[in-house]
Amino acid sequence: MGASVNGEELSVVRMVDREFEREVLEKLSRLEAKMDSLAGNGQPGRMTLAENRLVELERNDVRRTVIERFVNAAIALLISAAVALHGHWWK
Repeated sequence: MGASVNGEELSVVRMVDREFEREVLEKLSRLEAKMDSLAGNGQPGRMTLAENRLVELERNDVRRTVIERFVNAAIALLISAAVALHGHWWK
């Protein structure tokens, strides 16, 4: 009634098992390399570099917004002055 396993079947199972282990370890190694690349592995990684670029872009955006507001205020002031004084210029 009990199933017996011969040596050839056992060696096939072991070979499949070793192949599976090799594939898993290979994939794990690739995953570890990608994680090191992202995290930096003691050096600035991609995430750190991306965060630094975002901070710089935010600073530039704030600076540009302030400059744009001053330019818009100056344009509005000039238009308001021209509207207010247009009657005096055309006499």
